[in-house]
Amino acid sequence: MTSFKTVEGIWADRLGSLRNVVRQHVIAAQLSEHLDADASVLDIGCGQGTQAVRLATRGLQVTGVDPSADLLARLDEAAVSAGVEVRTLAGKLSDLDGLLDGERFDLVCAHGLLMYLPDGEAAVRALVRQVRPGGLLSFTVRNGDALAFRPGIRGQWAKAIAAFDGTTYVNELGADAEAHRLGDVIGWCERASLRVEAWYGVRVFTDGRDAADTPDPDSLQECLTVEVEAGRRDPYRRMASQLHIIARA
Repeated sequence: MTSFKTVEGIWADRLGSLRNVVRQHVIAAQLSEHLDADASVLDIGCGQGTQAVRLATRGLQVTGVDPSADLLARLDEAAVSAGVEVRTLAGKLSDLDGLLDGERFDLVCAHGLLMYLPDGEAAVRALVRQVRPGGLLSFTVRNGDALAFRPGIRGQWAKAIAAFDGTTYVNELGADAEAHRLGDVIGWCERASLRVEAWYGVRVFTDGRDAADTPDPDSLQECLTVEVEAGRRDPYRRMASQLHIIARA
């Protein structure tokens, strides 16, 4: 099994790619519709801190948790450059009880984490323990209902056929990962006493682009506008690479 830790360097090298720029922008735009101005935020698996820093620039009190010292160092540098404060803690989801000593948050984020964990539902139960009553949980999963879409639009027919009924895949970084279907994810939320307020698609029309492609400055804003709209509309959001769930405890 190839883990995210093994391919972390590839991830860092591709932070400026079109696919990543779209993903980060779309998640931020979707989340912005649900934010309170003075909320406390926990970002688990925060990585280099793109979302953590964006949330801090809105005036939110942000704590970022990640096991990678290198990515947390990038986050610290980004926060200094942006003129904001983000508390950073080294650790994993399983470390939160010891790290936080019972602290709970208005918003808990886990974007790009669950696909690397063996039990998505158990992860949601662990995440919701960090949410204050009435607070929000925001998380993403790889869209298992559209797992064949990317290889299909690339003309990779054998991969597409295998993906129709698949739940596991090797992602663009080369890491082994899990996909989850929307109906199953909504069931996780219900069993964890979460009420789904909204769900969105993340990256529809750009998902088939090469992982190394960089944004075209002349068309990027239009591209981002289209991706945000696609992420909120049927049938497009159902074909997205990832699903973004926002649920209230």
